[in-house]
Amino acid sequence: MEYIYDPYVLLGVKPGADNQEINAAFARLQQALAPSEAKGKPGAIAQLEQIKAAYALLSDSRKRSAFDRQRASDEPGTGFQMRVTPSKKVIEKLEEPQVIYLLAEIIPHSKASPDSAAPVRRDAGLNLTLILDHSNSMNGVRLDRVKVAATEIIEQLSENDILSVVGFNDHAEVVIPATSVENKRALATRTRIMRASGGTEMYKGLYAGVLENRKNLRPDRVNHIILLTDGNTYGDQEKCLTLARKLSKEGISVSTLGLGSEWNDEFLDEIASITGGSSGFIKSANAVVSFLNNQVKNLSNVYAEQMQLTVAPTPDVDVEMTFKLAPSPQPLPEKDQVIHLGGMQFERKMSVLLQLQIPADVEVGTLDLGRVVVSGRVISEKRVYTATSQLSVQVSEQPSVEPPPNKILDALGKLTLYRMQERANDSIERGNVKEATQRLQNLATRLLEVGQEGLAKEAFDEVKRLKTTHALSEEGRKTLKYQTRVLIGEVDGGKDG
Repeated sequence: MEYIYDPYVLLGVKPGADNQEINAAFARLQQALAPSEAKGKPGAIAQLEQIKAAYALLSDSRKRSAFDRQRASDEPGTGFQMRVTPSKKVIEKLEEPQVIYLLAEIIPHSKASPDSAAPVRRDAGLNLTLILDHSNSMNGVRLDRVKVAATEIIEQLSENDILSVVGFNDHAEVVIPATSVENKRALATRTRIMRASGGTEMYKGLYAGVLENRKNLRPDRVNHIILLTDGNTYGDQEKCLTLARKLSKEGISVSTLGLGSEWNDEFLDEIASITGGSSGFIKSANAVVSFLNNQVKNLSNVYAEQMQLTVAPTPDVDVEMTFKLAPSPQPLPEKDQVIHLGGMQFERKMSVLLQLQIPADVEVGTLDLGRVVVSGRVISEKRVYTATSQLSVQVSEQPSVEPPPNKILDALGKLTLYRMQERANDSIERGNVKEATQRLQNLATRLLEVGQEGLAKEAFDEVKRLKTTHALSEEGRKTLKYQTRVLIGEVDGGKDG
């Protein structure tokens, strides 16, 4: 599946621009991005490739004419807009580096709202693949609940949807080959044949699932894989990650779900973040059905697919963190050239928080921070939209008296809880149990302050365990990690306004 950007938006010119305007715009952007590319900044490398491709298209009269004809034949679109808000509009000139935050919000067009007089169509189908672990450790209630969840998913799908199901242990088995969801009873019956046995070799299941998903890979569908496991895979992690990187370019996103406590959360997180999917923790088998159903419900509400973000900071500015706040809070791989955000839902904005480091002793005046580009395909229109934002702040000899915007303060407040448990884990890995204990106690206290009594109790229990065993329980660690992440998404629920 080829993914494109709008060449006019990328170069910042109008569709009727002449060659002189196009040449000037390209030269200006190339000059601006080249120093950052030379320093190896991933986003700048990606954006230079984007503008070169845009310039090549618009410089070729035949290709441009064909593009313009296609553009003219499209119905007036809806698309989306991007709004980038800095934590400070004015920063003080300092003798040491400082941090500034940027909140990038990608907002669906108002016509995507159900309250609109002319809402966009919602007839995009799912191309959904379930990859389900049925190794020995899934025996009993776990596999039983997974089967029930698969049956309920089949019930909520329509004839316009494509479903495939793959089971895996130390082998892969295609339980349901990719097919339209018509005879639901027959499909549900086939999911019940899975039996628990064998070990866990995830790559075999992932690869078999990818082959099924690729059979119906189309730009007017939501192409998605859900992988559920309760165990660790050994020896094939890098093969899984390599495959995930290929899928991100093809437009297939992967969401990963870990059941119980004996699975590698960092590994599953990485697969999801590479492809633009989400990752989650299912604490008990009883929660499997509702968890999987919510995943599919969200997929059915996708408005735009293959949402991608590139951040090209100026040469002396560094991107230290990229975190998707909503929907489905997820740390993102800021070192990737293109950051995949997955699908954007109707009536829900996407929010991404960027942490930038500003060098010491910057000159007083206007400081360019860099350029942000976002692109995605609105499914109902089979059309790609692109938005760009050039970022800057003012540098002053005096400190700014203007407080950061409330929405950034709210986001940072919730993100702080997640970071506190991450830092406690870092301390444990370094062998500093005393520091880890103090950080975990601080997290428990903060959780109480924000009304999260149950999660605070979980943190206090882990403090006691840490003092005696010098380690956290896997269940407790994962609970704190994923539940503090869920709190981030409750900043504003992902809605605009």
